[in-house]
Amino acid sequence: MSAALASPAPKLEKKPIKFSNLLLGAGLNMFEVTTLGQPLEVIKTTMAANRGDSFAGALARTWGRGGVLGFYQGLIPWAWIEASTKGAVLLFVASEAEYYARSFGAGDFTAGISGGVMGGVAQAYATMGFCTCMKTTMITRSKLATAGAKPPGTFAVFADIWKKEGLRGINKGVNAVAIRQMTNWGSRFGLSRLAEQGIRKVTGKEDGGKLNPWEKILASGLGGGLSAWNQPIEVIRVEMQSKTVDPNRPAKMTVGNTAAYIYSQNGIKGLYRGVVPRIGLGVWQTICMVAMGDMAKTYVEKLTGEQVTAKH
Repeated sequence: MSAALASPAPKLEKKPIKFSNLLLGAGLNMFEVTTLGQPLEVIKTTMAANRGDSFAGALARTWGRGGVLGFYQGLIPWAWIEASTKGAVLLFVASEAEYYARSFGAGDFTAGISGGVMGGVAQAYATMGFCTCMKTTMITRSKLATAGAKPPGTFAVFADIWKKEGLRGINKGVNAVAIRQMTNWGSRFGLSRLAEQGIRKVTGKEDGGKLNPWEKILASGLGGGLSAWNQPIEVIRVEMQSKTVDPNRPAKMTVGNTAAYIYSQNGIKGLYRGVVPRIGLGVWQTICMVAMGDMAKTYVEKLTGEQVTAKH
């Protein structure tokens, strides 16, 4: 009798991918990287590639590579390509992965993490691999002119790498990027939820009350900052893609032998070089996505006539 009266399980449906969601994500990512995002990325990469540099030393080195413009190396077009496409890749793949995880009986938390992890891996191989490789190349290459010639531009560098090493050359370090993205999204999701639960307990909103913008920023900022625990894989990624000259580096670099090389040269501290600007980058991304998200959401809804459903 009770079985007959039991309500049927809700029908499993895929989350729709809306143009307004993609536009919102691309717009916020472009704003983030063009303002403070790329300077923090350049400092982080400089510290990871030149592990003897202090924060002040990395600032001085970057300034010496072009003044203010030195802090925007790799922005155009590589950081812009990455910023405008990685959100779309994440949404499409994460939505599919989450749907199939639910179809196999996974709960909300597990399905969410599964979607994030698969989306992060797809980001790496679809768009972020070659973009991060080219950004790191532009940030770490020697800019000294030879025989009075002007240093080659970004497209000439890309063409040279493609000619010498092909697709593998412009995707150098992509496996490390995939590990970074996979662990980033998994840990950010979990840590942000834990921080949110703590804030709800402190503020008395455990019954599902809406968090205000500052509480959202705090929860997401803690999640983003604490997810920098995986900085070693980021330092490994930079070393694999770096143009810094060192005869002691392995000839064919893998994630494993690159980690061993960094440890042999700089110890455990070397694997955490650049963690401070990376935490700063995570906080700035959070401010852009959360604090400015509502304003951007209103504008995009007016522009497209669609209701934005993406969480930011």
